[in-house]
Amino acid sequence: MPVTVLLVDDEPLVRAGLRAVLAAQPDIEVVGEAADGAAVIPLVRQLRPDVVAMDVRMPLMDGIEATRALLRTVSDPPKILVVTTFENDEYVYEALRAGADGFLLKRARPAEIVHAVRLVAEGDSLLFPASVRQLAAEYGDGGGNPAARAAMERAALTEREAEVLRLMARGLSNAEIAGRLIVGTETVKSHVSAVLAKLGARDRTQAVIAAYESGFVAPG
Repeated sequence: MPVTVLLVDDEPLVRAGLRAVLAAQPDIEVVGEAADGAAVIPLVRQLRPDVVAMDVRMPLMDGIEATRALLRTVSDPPKILVVTTFENDEYVYEALRAGADGFLLKRARPAEIVHAVRLVAEGDSLLFPASVRQLAAEYGDGGGNPAARAAMERAALTEREAEVLRLMARGLSNAEIAGRLIVGTETVKSHVSAVLAKLGARDRTQAVIAAYESGFVAPG
């Protein structure tokens, strides 16, 4: 089955460019478009896309609020890929904190756009881990978030789960973590699932953000 994508951006040229790049792939299908975040929820309910590629800055409802609303109101929500002009942007970090699964630069090359959609859809690796680390270093309270620290303490990760979280924060995929720890991929998947459950994280991006904001992992 192809990965289905909903495009949300107030610039028609951006939507047209993304559609042209993605529609050229045999394993990706663009199922719809919208010009503002306010249209996301009804379209997601109607089209059930696997991934929403959404501009972070839009005039009526931006990508941050649209992400919050989508995750709050839609059961089994799609993956959310924030599309942005600037990499080092507080809006991007706030979108990740709100629950977005990754971000994509509008100037990215076609191959990078396709890779980002596929990677977010698969969900077993962190998209642009170095950039997420830089965003956390600049906007993530330097590990001084009391709520994040308390949540990490309550999680009571085992030694192996803590090791897996640190490797997740470095951007390693499940297969790469398995090779590093000399265990099976299914074992890693079980550890990742346990980490997400204990942290109350939707996916590995939110788990890594929690790790940075709690000081469990240093973003520098």
